[in-house]
Parts: sequence; structure tokens; C-alpha cells
Amino acid sequence: MRTEEAVRENLAVVDAHFASESGSELDKVLPLYTDDVVWESPARGIVLHGKQAAAENYRRTFGSMDDVKVTSLRRFATTDRVVDDSIATFRLVGHGVVNAPLPVGSTVELRMVHMFDMRDGRIAREAVYEMWPHALLDSGPAAAAPTAAKEPSPERIMQLGFGFWGSKALLSAVEIGVFTELAKGPLDAGKLAKRLGLHKRSYRDFFDSLVALGMLERRDGVYSNTPETNVLLDRAKPSYIGGILEMANARIYPFWGGLTEGLRTGERQNDTKGSTDFFQTLYGDPQRLREFLQAMTGVSMGASRAIARQFPWDRYKSFVDVGTAQGGAAVQIALAHPHLRGSGYDLPTVGPIFEEYVRSFDLHERLRFVPGDFFKEDLPAADVIVMGHILHDWNLEEKKRLIAKVYATLPRGGAFIVYEALIDDERRRNAFGLLMSLNMLIETPGGFDYTGADCSQWMREAGFRETRVEHLVGPDSMVVGIK
Repeated sequence: MRTEEAVRENLAVVDAHFASESGSELDKVLPLYTDDVVWESPARGIVLHGKQAAAENYRRTFGSMDDVKVTSLRRFATTDRVVDDSIATFRLVGHGVVNAPLPVGSTVELRMVHMFDMRDGRIAREAVYEMWPHALLDSGPAAAAPTAAKEPSPERIMQLGFGFWGSKALLSAVEIGVFTELAKGPLDAGKLAKRLGLHKRSYRDFFDSLVALGMLERRDGVYSNTPETNVLLDRAKPSYIGGILEMANARIYPFWGGLTEGLRTGERQNDTKGSTDFFQTLYGDPQRLREFLQAMTGVSMGASRAIARQFPWDRYKSFVDVGTAQGGAAVQIALAHPHLRGSGYDLPTVGPIFEEYVRSFDLHERLRFVPGDFFKEDLPAADVIVMGHILHDWNLEEKKRLIAKVYATLPRGGAFIVYEALIDDERRRNAFGLLMSLNMLIETPGGFDYTGADCSQWMREAGFRETRVEHLVGPDSMVVGIK
């Protein structure tokens, strides 16, 4: 069978698998497995062998769920493997799901990565990596039910209070190149520690902590990346998103020690505390600027690809990415839509970094750099203007000034796309967006994050006749305004 046909067949099997999960149809999903299938949940330490064991796990799991829907965000497929990054939503009707710390009746959104090893058109191994829960959408009536028989548990409090332990373990792993080294091939603990230059005292605890956190796999004493870390945290791959984690480790992590002071004073707590503006300092240091722009590409990559897929670009001919940084969003949009021509707009010092990045994708004839300061100069004209992770840097007056400037620049029928880690309108679910707003307290004089409803209102005040909010990926959503 040709490679293309094998890949298509593997993807069709995975599609059938998820369709069966959505319908909780055991009789349809089991034929997709080999008789000797291995089913694993590394984070839970569960390994099941054979079709019968997989069937029992399937019954127990889906017996506790109802209204299941699986939405694939992205996939990587070869002739013998499919990796799927997806979000499952369901209503919890029982506690057959291990480690589900939620009341019966809750509606849950769960982020998962599945790795399927394929053999002869069937699934020979399924490994499931889950982040539990991705979001609690609705606590349901059961959340208010009496729980007098259950003693309060300190587990969630302690996990959150010491959450920085796991965070710093991951950040250090990225810093010293654990995932990049293992992308070359699995290694035992001693060889991995030697390559990374680690002391013998604690390297085993370090590696096993990453296993327990779901960032590494270990089999018979040999360590390897998970599907997520192999794709997203290997510096040698274009899909690398670790730049933002490198910046978090080097800059943001220590500054958050000043959060209490920031909450009391309203003043930023970073390395520009009490002196010049953060952006002036950043853009004046070429090395730090390059690292920052690379980090922005990493943090925006998922959202940029989603915008390239979801927005109706066939209706437009040109776009400008304002505050373009390295040009990550512009590149993804241009790659997906060959008819478009675009530009990246940012301060002049960004130009060479943008042009280098764009040229690496051979897009320099369709994407150009336009230098400027969006508070002081006119924006370039285009059918669509994009601002990603820009508005949250500024106070309310400045946000509204930028929105008004975009409105004045766009032609009638033109579109304005704003994407951020938008806070949910009820300010209850998107913890990342809320914490990002606290990060703006740490980093900026007046910046803050906001809800989709907030942004829609500001757009309407500026004159936009139509607005809508769409989820993109993970914590990121976009607000679209039509002039």
C-alpha cells in the first residue's frame, strides 16, 4: 500500500474510533483494535493488555459519561502512527472515570492527546494523555447537593499551592534541553543525565517527576518524550513552542514573586520596575528582543493556525498583522491562503527578524514588513487587520484608541480580528486568561485582559456594525468586527 493510502486509512480508523466514542458504542469501537491491543494512561499509571481489558475500561469510562463529543484540534499521521490533539466535552453521570474530582451532573471540557500505533489498519496501541479537567463548563445541579458525609479534602488546595513545583520542573526541563535530547531517541536515566550534564544526586527524581507530570514516558527504565513534548518541545522542530516557556523561566517566573506587592500598589513588578517602560527596555536589547519575538510565535502558533482555518479568508485579498513580532500569524495565514498578500507592522527594530523568519518559509514575495508605531502613525491599509496578544498590553483608553484607529483604516466591509486568551464572560472558567491579566499587572503600567463581551462592546462603540466571538484553541478565542 502506498504511503498516502496508508495514512488515509489510519486517519479513517481514528475518525471511526472517535465517532464511536461520541456515541459510546462499544460494538463499533472494539473491531478497530487488534486482539493484543495495549491501552495506556501514563499519567494514571494504567496499562491494559488485550481487547477484553480495553472493553472493560471502555464500559467503565463511558458508563460515567453522557452527551460525549470529541473535537479534533490537530493531527500528525504516518504509516504506522496517528497523534491526535483534541477536546472532549461530556456530562458526568457517575464516577467511573478515575481521578475525576467533579460532582455528578457537571459538564466538562477535557483536553486530551491520543497516540495510536497502527498495525494492518487497526489500533495496536492507544495511549491517552489527559489534562483533567481542561474546563468545568457547568457545575450542574449536583454541585449544590449536600455533601455532609464527605470530609473536606486538602488535595486541590495543596496541588494549587505547590503548583509552582511542577511548573518549575517543566521550565527547567525545557531550559536544559531534556525534550530536544530525547527527540533524538530514548535513553536510560544515566545516559540522559550525562548528556545533559546533571548531578547524580537527583536526576532520577527529576526525570520521574516529569513522567508523573505526563511530560515523559518511561518503559523498562528507558525514557522517551510523550507525543506532545516530542512535537512541541523539541527545539529542532518548526512546531516548537518552548520559546514562551524559556521566557517564562528566565523572566516571568521570578517576577511573579512580586505579585502581592503588585496587588497592593498596582505597579508593575518586572525588571523595569520604578524605571522606564517595559517595551522601551525590551526593544533596546537585540538579544532579548529576538527571544521575546520567538516566544510570541510559540504562544500564538495554535491560535494563528486556527485563524487561518476558521476565518473566511476567501472573501478578502489583503491583511496586515499589527504588532506582528516575528511574523508567526502572518506566515500561517499566508501558507493556508496563497491568494492573500499581507504585511507585518511593528517597530523598526523588528524588521530584520520578521524578514528572516518570513524568508525561511519562502514567503518574502507575498509578505512584507512595514515599520511604525501604532500609537503615533497611521496603520497600513488592508481588507483585514489582525491584532494578536496586543490589546491586553494597554489600559482601557489606549485599547479604545487602537480600536478606533483600526476602524478608521479599514474599508467598508473590512474585518478586524482580535485574538487573546479571552476571559469567559462570566469570569469563572478561563483561569489562564484571568492569570494572564495578572501577568499584565506584573509586566505593564496599565494592561489587563478582558472578555469577548468587553471587546465586542468596544468595537461597537468605535462603529463596527457586526461583531462575533469564536473559540480558537486552548484558552485563546478571537473577536471579529466587521465595518
